[in-house]
Amino acid sequence: MTPDTTHLVLLAVAGLVGGIGITAIGPGGVLPTIGLFLFSGLTPSGVAGTAIVTHVATGLLGTAVYARSGQLKDPGTRRCAAVLAGVALVGAPLGVLCNTLVAGRGFGMLLACAVVVTGVLVWVRDRRAVQDAGRTHIPLVRTALIGAVVAVVAGLFGLGGPMLSVPLLVVAGLPVLSSLAAAQAQSIVIASAGTVAYVAHGSVDWPLAALVGVPELIGVVVGWRIAHALPAHRLKYAMVAFLLASAPFLALH
Repeated sequence: MTPDTTHLVLLAVAGLVGGIGITAIGPGGVLPTIGLFLFSGLTPSGVAGTAIVTHVATGLLGTAVYARSGQLKDPGTRRCAAVLAGVALVGAPLGVLCNTLVAGRGFGMLLACAVVVTGVLVWVRDRRAVQDAGRTHIPLVRTALIGAVVAVVAGLFGLGGPMLSVPLLVVAGLPVLSSLAAAQAQSIVIASAGTVAYVAHGSVDWPLAALVGVPELIGVVVGWRIAHALPAHRLKYAMVAFLLASAPFLALH
């Protein structure tokens, strides 16, 4: 299936909104994957490969803006980012391998489960953020476990790190802005390792990657400003509602 004009516009919008979500609340990187799965006609490998390419640039830009605002200057946040990135070197290729074993219907079911879990985590994260507002680090083993799980899931679906890393890190006790900053750095490694693997499989549609990725970069800057200027509660509620509502469509697509 070749996307028509309407679908192309929807893919660009998914990239823009996804970019906003990446740096504002974390779980935005799933939106390009959802859009590509629903509207592009690509195989599961093509969906994941095309989506993950865009997260190389968003990870770099997200890391740069959070370094500029000071979150990555904190030693605890830098240590967390280093651990997340280190385990991603192994986890992301493993996720790509898992993708090659999943058929289209199975991919949709697994993606639906992933977005539901993410929606629930986003919903509960604010209470933990208030409880642990004074903390700047979490235990090393816990960080490594979170990083490994996130990297495998990201490699499987073509996601960046923030989708699951941010809610999981917040639930584990790290402040929201520190979680967002650390997840951006992890995303660079996940996306780079995943891109190499998917390119080797010939599973990247470069024109669609550009169509989604350019608006996504714009969204990253907008989301970063939102994260520092607003409580982002409304954006969080909209994201949760969208994720939970989209799950049945993904499962049945």
